[in-house]
Amino acid sequence: MYEWDFSPVLSESGFLLAGFLNTLKLTATALLGGLVVGLMLALARLSHRSWLRIPAGIVIEVFRTTPPLVQLFWFYFGLPIVLDVEMTPFIAAALTFTIQSGAFFAEVFRAGIVSIERGQWEAAKAIGMNHQQCMRRIVLPQAVKRMFPSMMERSIELMKTTTLVATVSYADLLFQANELAQKTFRPLEVFTVVALIYFTAISFISFLASRIERRLARSGEVST
Repeated sequence: MYEWDFSPVLSESGFLLAGFLNTLKLTATALLGGLVVGLMLALARLSHRSWLRIPAGIVIEVFRTTPPLVQLFWFYFGLPIVLDVEMTPFIAAALTFTIQSGAFFAEVFRAGIVSIERGQWEAAKAIGMNHQQCMRRIVLPQAVKRMFPSMMERSIELMKTTTLVATVSYADLLFQANELAQKTFRPLEVFTVVALIYFTAISFISFLASRIERRLARSGEVST
């Protein structure tokens, strides 16, 4: 019978907390950057100009169809060789997950934008708005509200995907857990605590997202 003992893990709770804060830092950076990149890619993908549409489509497909771990290794090990630049684990991870998230968010943005009825575009043009004004004042505010459930789902997936950064020695929660497991010789207890941390954090985010989604649904902005 295995004798569970969480005391060595709890005594090093600050060690895991530091890793969790690094996880939140990376997730927030990649999420905010991914939203910006995703919007830019979506607008480029919807452009009538082929020199914008085609490269945007290539970027989206490459980063949506290749494994994130391969992308991370390429940014961390390959980019310094190609561009002769210094690459830290955080920068490599932030670049990887920002662009990868941007590729997924681009499709979410594109779906939201094309879901807006054509009549609203025509009405905006009828009152003198140009394409940019119509997009900024009418289309995007409605599209973002409709896209909210998909965006939150992707954000949760992003937090779970960031566990890959332990492979390039970024001190996230999983990396710290590996170090602590080797130090305490209590891997079951360590990773049980880590699983509970992720479960609690993601459940809290999901709870907030569902509350906001229900509020939007009551106002008629999203469908349940």
